[in-house]
Amino acid sequence: MIINHEPLFDRNKIIEHYTEQDGVPVTYVCTSDLRASDVPCDIFYRPTPHPEFGNRYFGLYYDHVREHMMITNADLVEELEFGMVNDGSVWHYSQSHHDYKRFPNGAMIDGGRVYVRSSSDVIVMRVVDGKFSAANTQSLIKQGDIEYVYPGGDCQV
Repeated sequence: MIINHEPLFDRNKIIEHYTEQDGVPVTYVCTSDLRASDVPCDIFYRPTPHPEFGNRYFGLYYDHVREHMMITNADLVEELEFGMVNDGSVWHYSQSHHDYKRFPNGAMIDGGRVYVRSSSDVIVMRVVDGKFSAANTQSLIKQGDIEYVYPGGDCQV
């Protein structure tokens, strides 16, 4: 299963920076709203809790008021559901409340983490230990069988 992501920042630079800074592997998970509507964050995962703050996920977003990048605790991501639709070959999710996506096959998805509105079959995924997995038995997907697609980049399993 291939999931399309649209990161806000250069994920490779961020992974490299925080892996070196924290001394533990950091991976990109997804880009999504957390608590604030229409404020998507690139969400990253580290397998061990941060020694000072205790979180395993952190989110990076651009603050348009302060005009710079901000960091936030993103552990909430494991409580959220991601509705996904297929464009014929790749799965897509709405990143934020008003992130409407429509595809040539007629599929569409909207609503981010607030609600799921779609014109086609939807699977529901959740993030567990830094990876997407099926949220229920209706989403028949083998855990760990997910690839990530980044525009202009490669895939990772």
